[in-house]
Amino acid sequence: MVKTASTMLPLGSPAPDFALPDPTGEVYRLADFADAPALAVMFICNHCPFVQHIRPELAWIAREYQQRGVAFVAINANDPEAHPEDRLDMMGLEILRHGYSFPYLFDATQEVAKAFHAACTPDFFLFDRDRRLVYRGQFDSARPGKSVPVTGVDLRRAIEALLTGKPVPAEQLPSIGCNIKWRPGQEPEYFAVSAA
Repeated sequence: MVKTASTMLPLGSPAPDFALPDPTGEVYRLADFADAPALAVMFICNHCPFVQHIRPELAWIAREYQQRGVAFVAINANDPEAHPEDRLDMMGLEILRHGYSFPYLFDATQEVAKAFHAACTPDFFLFDRDRRLVYRGQFDSARPGKSVPVTGVDLRRAIEALLTGKPVPAEQLPSIGCNIKWRPGQEPEYFAVSAA
């Protein structure tokens, strides 16, 4: 495990397009969420202890805000050959075990992760109705082994601001997690900076 921080993609960046399958083979695209007032894109995986630490609250917050129209999409970009627990079929089990109500998609080529400048799991990106980036960074300050409770306060605060027409807080802290498991030769240039 390499502890890695978000790259903090510039605010205002447009949401990269994607067309990725879930474990059933259904393909989801950015355009599928066009009617949502906000879109949260989350890079997660099955085996990362940082993701495991926040899973119950993440599932809860997604269900809560989906009722208010917010779209959530999770993407796993890890190399399944190096980490078999992150295979597509294992993602299906993860959805069932943890009650994920959002699409959990597999980025086999890792090109979508690169387009988002994703660096770690978990890594969060929140886009407004025009699909411009308004928040990126941590779920909250909770980490495995720390006494900070898992609340999702950072992501929650950004979503609330967006839904109520208020400015999204400018102070945004990078997420910390396991590095995305790039296939050999696929490591993006920005990763060398974010993993340092």
